[in-house]
Amino acid sequence: MKNIKNKIKVASIVCAWPPAAGGIGNSAYQINQLLSDRVEIVNFTPGKNLRPWLQKGHGAFLPQLLWRLKDFDYLYFHYPFFGTSEIIYLFKKLHKKRPKLIIHYHMDVKNSGLLSKILSLPSRILRRSLLNQADIIVTASLDYIKHSQIRKYYFAHPEKFREIPFSLDLQKFQPKSLNQSSSNGLISYAQKIVHYVNNEFIKKNQRQLLFVGGLDRAHYFKGLEVLFIALSKLKTKNWKLVIVGEGDRRKHYEKLSEKLALTKKIEFRGKLSATDLIRTYQEADLLLLPSINTNEAFGLVIIEALACGVPVIASNLPGVRQVFNNEQEGLLVNPGNSEDLKNKLEFILNHENSRRKMAQAARELAEKRYDQEKIKKDLESLFN
Repeated sequence: MKNIKNKIKVASIVCAWPPAAGGIGNSAYQINQLLSDRVEIVNFTPGKNLRPWLQKGHGAFLPQLLWRLKDFDYLYFHYPFFGTSEIIYLFKKLHKKRPKLIIHYHMDVKNSGLLSKILSLPSRILRRSLLNQADIIVTASLDYIKHSQIRKYYFAHPEKFREIPFSLDLQKFQPKSLNQSSSNGLISYAQKIVHYVNNEFIKKNQRQLLFVGGLDRAHYFKGLEVLFIALSKLKTKNWKLVIVGEGDRRKHYEKLSEKLALTKKIEFRGKLSATDLIRTYQEADLLLLPSINTNEAFGLVIIEALACGVPVIASNLPGVRQVFNNEQEGLLVNPGNSEDLKNKLEFILNHENSRRKMAQAARELAEKRYDQEKIKKDLESLFN
């Protein structure tokens, strides 16, 4: 790798950027932060430092990239990015040897609307050719890739793929007890008293369930309807659901909670600051990710919960199912199956000792697998 005075120049091309909701933008932001002290990264995102010629949703036509990318050593292209995949393909046809191309394959896209299918058609036609142009293809989960729309390409060219999962700053995302840990016995004793008062008198042994995700049409696959139906069937009543997220379908979910007589059991908190989000994880007893299809490719919220010592119930989907170990840090459920979800919820709510063991294992797994310092080394190795 070039020395610090002569850093490798990397162009990061991504469809969205925080504070916009979605895992792709947040992933790109995290990768840029981890690499910034070793490589020189310039970010290209529509609406941030690029004016699209055409744009719909997260798709954008950015022909100006054809002359703005030529002086870089690497292109780090976050896929999918409809309208721009074609530009990257054309650019590489014109510049075959340099810059090198790294494709970060985040997820398949299942377009339900006719217009979306038409607009994404060119990208889907060129997808294999674009993958052929790539020097390296990065994914958060090879399990997901093996069941994805590009599985045939993976089995034909496994040597091109690198599995690099998402990561976290474990000093920020951590259980409340660690956040305030001290060798001082008095502080430790005070923490135990606070924990007891919180459980016995404030929460009254009520388990706080947590859902974190977008409440817009693009995130329909998060399975919130399935979760509501499962909750409405619960015999156990010692729970409360906190929903973190915002979007154009929030009113729809609020009306559904009324229809199922769940309004007193569900709290919509909207979008939270980073600090408040971590605090909400720390207060939770269980995270729920009941996604219904493979548009959920990993589940960043899972490792955020694990890092805070919170066990999870998540759908048994490629990619998602390898983020944690079933029956160790949480439980897997059949996607879209409200009855299975209800049964797993009943088990957690009625077996506190099992939940606590899962909570301890959750933090241990986060430290072992998702520490950003470990992932940083894997990312840096891409540019050797």
